[in-house]
Amino acid sequence: MGPAEALQAGIIARRYFLEGRSKVQISAEYGISRFKVARILEAALAEGVVRIEINVPGNIDIELSDRLREAHQLNHVLVITTPKAEESRRADLGRAAGRLLGEILTEDDVLGVGWGRTLASMSDGLTKLAPCPVVQMSGVVGSVSANSMELLRQLTDISGGPAFPIYAPLLVSDMATARGLRQQAGIKAAFARFDKITKAAIAVGSWDPPNSQLHASMTAQERTQMIARGVRADICAALLSESGEPLAPEIQARSVAISAEQVRRIPEVIMVAGGASKANAVMAVLRGGFANSLVTDVQLARRLLELS
Repeated sequence: MGPAEALQAGIIARRYFLEGRSKVQISAEYGISRFKVARILEAALAEGVVRIEINVPGNIDIELSDRLREAHQLNHVLVITTPKAEESRRADLGRAAGRLLGEILTEDDVLGVGWGRTLASMSDGLTKLAPCPVVQMSGVVGSVSANSMELLRQLTDISGGPAFPIYAPLLVSDMATARGLRQQAGIKAAFARFDKITKAAIAVGSWDPPNSQLHASMTAQERTQMIARGVRADICAALLSESGEPLAPEIQARSVAISAEQVRRIPEVIMVAGGASKANAVMAVLRGGFANSLVTDVQLARRLLELS
């Protein structure tokens, strides 16, 4: 491209890309056909007269996000570039999930909140959330300062919507105790809204290798039995096989939590998970149809694409 051609290409590119003029308008201004305008714009890109740079905020890996979304036909996928240190990774993923909820949630929704250490940072940096009901989907596991009730409080403080907490442990010793807890007024009110949840955020517990608060809260004998029966993942209190089929209904019966089938019926479920070691567990959730959106990190995204 000679200097005159380069000058013409630069001016036409400025008109098109920066000033927002159409090819028809440019062709009329310069007395050339719109097809020639198109060829000049193509040449401007090929010769480096125009360089297009795409910057997405929040350390989002565009290519991996798009590939993973297509591979599993998901609604939303955010693949975040984040430090490998576990605590930093969890915090980054939780914040990204919170921002996604802030973007897609409306006041006509009912938000369900599961629990996992990765979800603990969802409210960090979140300044606005639609004033919709927020429902705790599982009882408490974890520390006093970091559990599903505390996350529920933080989210409703931001949204101003009504809260439906579950003041009970996630897993109890027997089915009769679980049934009794579910009949308590406050807990019953939360359970009554499970089928009304339209959007939810959940974490996934891995059993292969073990990285789950539910796994840690069970006895050694129970864990051995569950692994022998093929448990590879958990969501809320539902135990899943490698293929995503719910297992061990007696554990679900001892829990104070939403059921696997109720999770599956929620229109939009965002799974938040990071680290390549969780790949098998995440695949189980996806195979079972329990999540249709994903917030994850680069390491786990690459491993999921390999497994796909």
